Amino acid sequence: MHCVKILSATCALLLCALSVGSAQQASSGTAARPGSKLFPVTPVTASSARTSAPADLKIGTGRFFSYAMPPGWRVGEDGQFALTLIAPDNHALTLMVGNAGMQPNYPPARYVYEKLMVLRPQNLQIGPPRAARPVAGFSQAVEFDVSYVINGPARGVAKCNIQPAYDSATMAMTAALSDAKQWPGYSAWLPQVADQVSALNGAAFGARGVMAQNIANSQAFGEAARRYREASAKIQQGVADARDVSQKKQAEGMRDILGSTQPYSNPYENTRVEMPLTYQYYWTDGKGHYQGSNDPSANPNVGSTSEWRQMKKGQ
Repeated sequence: MHCVKILSATCALLLCALSVGSAQQASSGTAARPGSKLFPVTPVTASSARTSAPADLKIGTGRFFSYAMPPGWRVGEDGQFALTLIAPDNHALTLMVGNAGMQPNYPPARYVYEKLMVLRPQNLQIGPPRAARPVAGFSQAVEFDVSYVINGPARGVAKCNIQPAYDSATMAMTAALSDAKQWPGYSAWLPQVADQVSALNGAAFGARGVMAQNIANSQAFGEAARRYREASAKIQQGVADARDVSQKKQAEGMRDILGSTQPYSNPYENTRVEMPLTYQYYWTDGKGHYQGSNDPSANPNVGSTSEWRQMKKGQ
């Protein structure tokens, strides 16, 4: 029952985060008005990616668990039965939820399905099971590719970790999930980060002695950190290489390297700006501020003192 309450709170939080999307990326100084269908957006630029040095994973500590935290991510839920970490743009997350006292031989696919369904996704699909390395404190694990829809298609990997006992079992799901468009970039390292969870006390999952270890010294943490650094370095190297190719190839490379972008024309300067695929329609006020929406009827000029002009997609 406690787990259900914790997951309900997690569900509400994640649904809010996923529905807001990149609205919370607003660094332009403009904010979405209450009830508005328009959201501030920051363009994707080669310079911003190039000057951001590859950052390493950090170890975070909560009330019940320690965990690997990518730079810029935040804790969504930190409870006795569940832990969630959310990406800065709210389009990716890791989720850990566990229970002690489960029935022996409880089907792993069923456990994963039940835990993910608490997020209230649509069209949840669980792929075939495959053997996997269990997280610390567990002796068995099975993982699944998953897909679902919450305000857009999403993909990820969910792992069911199992520690059998005499007449029961402790089970925990660790999952790495993201917007489907972003998953190719996350798949190389986010599942390993999701596995770096370690219990701080015996109250975790309602069981004592489960998952106890020093995460900072674990070999698995080192591997997860290495993969994250490699992915970050690859992004930077790709951006640097893109400067040496033609404009067309550079745009194509940027879309691949920086996570699926679309060129738009700035009507004030007649220049091309790379915008994320989060929204279908974009506007700019000519002062370095941008807004996006998926509603064709949205109009940022309503109630605004600035003159917003719609941006057209480039070729």
